Amino acid sequence: MDKPALSYGPQAQARDYVRVEEAIRFIDANFQDQPSLATIAKAANLSAHHFQRLFTRWAGVSPTRFMHYLTVAYSKSLLDQSWSVLDAALEAGTSGPGRLHDLFVAYEAMTPGQAKRRGDGLTIRHGLHDGPFGRFHILMTERGICGLTFDGDNALEEQKRRWPLATFAADKAGTAGAAAQVFRDKDNPPALHVSGTNFQIKVWEALTAVPPGRVVSYGDLASVVCTPKAARAVGSALSQNPIAFLIPCHRVIRATGVHDAYRWGRTRRQALLGWEAAQEETKRRGAA
Repeated sequence: MDKPALSYGPQAQARDYVRVEEAIRFIDANFQDQPSLATIAKAANLSAHHFQRLFTRWAGVSPTRFMHYLTVAYSKSLLDQSWSVLDAALEAGTSGPGRLHDLFVAYEAMTPGQAKRRGDGLTIRHGLHDGPFGRFHILMTERGICGLTFDGDNALEEQKRRWPLATFAADKAGTAGAAAQVFRDKDNPPALHVSGTNFQIKVWEALTAVPPGRVVSYGDLASVVCTPKAARAVGSALSQNPIAFLIPCHRVIRATGVHDAYRWGRTRRQALLGWEAAQEETKRRGAA
């Protein structure tokens, strides 16, 4: 039986992810062959015993169980439920003090005046932190998180292009509190401060209603926002998403169940989807 992941610090999680990422890349490329535990462990340059313990500590489930979450058949079974899940989540989130209200209180469509000011008078603090998917860069205004990207991404440069007249200040200590909430406190997510077009805001709001461990297709997401014919436009809005994980574009996949390219790397998308599915399964077992 799979054991829930132990509670351990973000630095340890980040170290584990380096090894886990190699294994997930191997699993993703070879899951149709159903590789053995020993074969996967070898790809991560670990003994089978050590790898089993490390992976289960990180994911909360065994590598074999995690491999199941990455299959097309599993994804298609989730997509069969996606419309009802999205519809119910949106209804719950927009009534009373629900998740959507809490999360999007700092969202705003960019007005012509704001676009003209280009961030003049805005201070954006930023810092690098460790998490379950490696290092991530977080950027914040006084109203909430305005940027979150994983290591290797030019997060700071992107935000400087968005807000060329803003003041940017390195502040790891000042961003640590919000960083600690990102992956650990699902019931109390940090506020976000993101400006975009009306259409982008609608897409991002709808996407945040998709629960962890679930996926939706581009078409279903487009249906909620406006029309199924807007799937391509939805994809464009997702590509402009400045906040990884909290605006979960990794949960949008093709209607065929195939996981395509992801802005922060296909392997990280697989890690995100599998990890979330594992956390939700562990939660269900605990409630049973």
